[in-house]
Amino acid sequence: MPRTFPCPRCGEPSVWENNEFRPFCSERCKLIDLGAWANEDYKLKTQDAPTSENGNPYDYDS
Repeated sequence: MPRTFPCPRCGEPSVWENNEFRPFCSERCKLIDLGAWANEDYKLKTQDAPTSENGNPYDYDS
């Protein structure tokens, strides 16, 4: 029996071996994920850079 794991997009079981769309379960999930990436839906939270009194981060004096 092939080993399965959840598709990162929809959560349905997906096989790794002989799956041209891995780690996704289908071309549909792969394309939806690619579209989300291209649309910049995946973002990491970052701290804002320190800013000067006039709001310019490049004028900051520490």
